Amino acid sequence: MRRYLRFGLWWLVLGVASSIGLVSGLHTFVLYLGPHIALFTIKSVSCGRVDIKSAPYDTIQLRSGPSWLDKDCSEFGPPLFSVPGARVPLTSILNQIQLEAILWGIGTALGELPPYFISRAASISGREGELMEDLDSASKEDSGIINNHLKQIKKWLLSNRQYLNFFTILVLASVPNPLFDLAGIMCGQFGIPFWKFFTATLIGKAIIKTHIQTAFIISVCNNQLMDFIENQLVRVLGLIPGVASFLPNIISKLHIAREKYMAASPPVSSAKAKKWDLSLGSVWNTVVWLMLLNFSAKIVNTTAKGYLREQQEKELAALENNRARE
Repeated sequence: MRRYLRFGLWWLVLGVASSIGLVSGLHTFVLYLGPHIALFTIKSVSCGRVDIKSAPYDTIQLRSGPSWLDKDCSEFGPPLFSVPGARVPLTSILNQIQLEAILWGIGTALGELPPYFISRAASISGREGELMEDLDSASKEDSGIINNHLKQIKKWLLSNRQYLNFFTILVLASVPNPLFDLAGIMCGQFGIPFWKFFTATLIGKAIIKTHIQTAFIISVCNNQLMDFIENQLVRVLGLIPGVASFLPNIISKLHIAREKYMAASPPVSSAKAKKWDLSLGSVWNTVVWLMLLNFSAKIVNTTAKGYLREQQEKELAALENNRARE
């Protein structure tokens, strides 16, 4: 139970770290979940079977790596999908890594709650414009083509806020969207009910978006997307005069390069594994926790400022009442 709990908390925290803050989260999908899916897919394709995990929690974690990564394919038994290197069904691989992907997606949905609650609290207290002003001042500090497009999208969202409903939130949460923090702020500011916002965000991020990203990585590492692109290129290039003659030679070289890339990595010695864990792995884990501590400090600081402002407003109101009585 302790291993399952640590496994669940690990992927939830990574998800929260990915979406926490105002477009300043740590991209833990690129650092952790994406490589985990890619490595598992490559190993499954190389060994011809997907039951290579010793347990559902046999994944990348804080101070340990998966046990299947450095094992030889012979330790898992004979291949179940014809010969090693053959195409493994996408659904078979998806079922093996779906749990950690969904947990990470739930964490990303939880990480979107602070902007919603902060904006909702500011709206109730009559300070609904402060958060939007902070976003505008932060965006004015940067300049460039991308930033100008982001400003235009922000203006469009603000001008069409009457269409902010369950379906709109679901669509915004289902695609990679750096402006979803703004959507959360708008939902809190304009009084969108919490359960409507969170349900749409949870479905979009934990189910739709996560499965789209996972299926894409599996397709790339499982030769499915590569085969489709190759077939389309062969069909198009075959129509060009003079190219069809040397096209088979190019394809054979590409197949050799792909086989080398998809080959299973050789086992790593324990000394090298420990050295790797103490260098890059420790650095990334430290960065994740620093991001969480930084966000926690910002939450405490914001709460303290809000409380101090309320106390000052009460004192000013009391002074004005005393003056009125005098």
